[in-house]
Amino acid sequence: MQTGGQYFQCLAMHTNNRLKANWVKIITAIILIATLFILPSFSPSQLENRILYHVVSPQENELVFFWKDESGENYKDFQRLKQALNNKGKLLKFAMNGGMYQTDLSPQGLYVENGKVLSPLNNRQKGYGNFYMQPNGIFYITNNLEAHVTSSDGFTNENVKYATQSGPMLVINGTMHHRFIKGSENLNIRNGVGILPNGDVLFAISKDKINFYDFATFFMEKGCENALYLDGFVSKVYSPENQREDIGGTFGVIIAEIE
Repeated sequence: MQTGGQYFQCLAMHTNNRLKANWVKIITAIILIATLFILPSFSPSQLENRILYHVVSPQENELVFFWKDESGENYKDFQRLKQALNNKGKLLKFAMNGGMYQTDLSPQGLYVENGKVLSPLNNRQKGYGNFYMQPNGIFYITNNLEAHVTSSDGFTNENVKYATQSGPMLVINGTMHHRFIKGSENLNIRNGVGILPNGDVLFAISKDKINFYDFATFFMEKGCENALYLDGFVSKVYSPENQREDIGGTFGVIIAEIE
């Protein structure tokens, strides 16, 4: 037979167990909520659905930078470039605007074409616009057909066949640019380029408006140690394999895969 003391002792133990169980539930809920805040804004599959991308092997495919034709006229858009290539018996397979430019469509920074420096390196550290969000960077291809992305201050113009300067860097040596903020409301169409672990070039453009943090995350999830932002709302892409052939637009440099 249970005494009064034993009864109250059991009641107290039961109450303590219920309190412990409730605290476990509360702590678990707190951990789950905290986890939500440290996860990326979008899961890999969600990000991939928001971004159109194209991979090019610079060793196996012909990757070319274009600015002006033989007469000194800017190509300006994909349609004119496509027609000019067709006239030479060449096929345009892929194209994307390749960096920021001035009002006269000249490159805002370094531009090298077929080994010739047609626009000098822009070393200015401060100014208006994304180009001057330091570090900015350079996407270049060597005469050995190796592709690289590097910060502008780490660039050496040696053995370079093509180069274009833009900014900011999205990923620097495996680390996201320090200025990018998760959940930022600075949304825009964005395009960029990164180098995959095997040396292939990854071109990407967002299908809808996206912030820098999520755009950089996409390149990091693909394994890019370095990636460069090319431009924003003006950006377009010609990619028949992705059922997208943007028309219109007015560009400075165009990066294209041809055959």
